[in-house]
Amino acid sequence: MRTLRDALGRFATGVAVVTTTSPGGRRTGVTVNSFTAVSLDPALVLWCLSERAPSVPAFLRAGRFAVNVLAAGQADLSQRFARPAPDKFAGVETCLTPSGLPALAGALAFFACRTVTTYEAGDHRLFIGEVEHFQWQEGEPLVFHGGRYRELCTMDLAMDRIGA
Repeated sequence: MRTLRDALGRFATGVAVVTTTSPGGRRTGVTVNSFTAVSLDPALVLWCLSERAPSVPAFLRAGRFAVNVLAAGQADLSQRFARPAPDKFAGVETCLTPSGLPALAGALAFFACRTVTTYEAGDHRLFIGEVEHFQWQEGEPLVFHGGRYRELCTMDLAMDRIGA
């Protein structure tokens, strides 16, 4: 299992915190690096959460979630939302999306979504959501590779020179 995880870690990913609010108003958030676009029309995104995560029931009940794409310099937020804590949002600056979901200040982008469907897939739960609202800003992303946070190096290559 460890060697598979190490091999998968060769693929560099961005880092995101997925947040939601329960019908009772309790905020929940978790760090993920399994986030991707599924479709542009309709606008669908997907993220994965371990079935063992204590937040699975909260995300299933809420029916909505916001994906916050973290910026370079936000590794502390990634760490905060990756660990169990009574209130992961304590001291974290947030604003509310139009649908009332918590969005993290300073994130490069957020996507407020309505959960369309979920799937059990091995030891994880896949969440697919329709993007209802999004916002983004310029900046460098927080990157994870080989079990560590990394910084990007900018290379100005024309896309036609690399076979795109």
